[in-house]
Amino acid sequence: MKRRTAVLVSGRGSNMEALIAAARDPGFPAAITLVISNRPQAPGLALAAATGIPALAIDHRPFAGDRSAHEAAIDAALREAGIELVCLAGYMRLLTPFLVGAWQGRMLNIHPSLLPAFPGLDTHARALAAGVKLHGCTVHLVTETMDEGPILVQAAVPVLPDDTEHTLAARVLRQEHRIYPAALATIAAGRPAPAASNDAALANPLPPGIGLP
Repeated sequence: MKRRTAVLVSGRGSNMEALIAAARDPGFPAAITLVISNRPQAPGLALAAATGIPALAIDHRPFAGDRSAHEAAIDAALREAGIELVCLAGYMRLLTPFLVGAWQGRMLNIHPSLLPAFPGLDTHARALAAGVKLHGCTVHLVTETMDEGPILVQAAVPVLPDDTEHTLAARVLRQEHRIYPAALATIAAGRPAPAASNDAALANPLPPGIGLP
């Protein structure tokens, strides 16, 4: 039986679309059964609704900065829907220990860099500024420390001499759409996660301290 999976988005939800498309395969071990956004006008909600997937806005603004209360509402919605796995797909809120702990080992995130390089925001601009030879993306399990959870899968792309932030981001995004469904399938099927490779790091020498926590 497919494992019921929710996707949390804050924006357009292109990785959400990739997950939905993969889940249409009868052999895919997860089903996207709920999409939640903290932004009522997020395009991802409309995209999900157009495919027949329940789409729910839980606006963070009425909670007046009370992150735990906002996350309690999200957690209640996930449990009411019988959710088993959660995928963050451009969800632009830092999570508190409450929600992370409630879904420990069952919450995935995709990050646009080859972690541990460049955690946080503006990864493509930072990669270009650092002069790295490879950039890419990472799917990892979510832990209390931002972008430091166990790595499930990574994909690398070359950084070309004439790259801009936009062209590099577009090349990475294509790989995000490929590896996120693969990582979800691994977790949903209960298969062991592949060991993280050092190949990207070896080909991606960073000056001391650049891009690292």
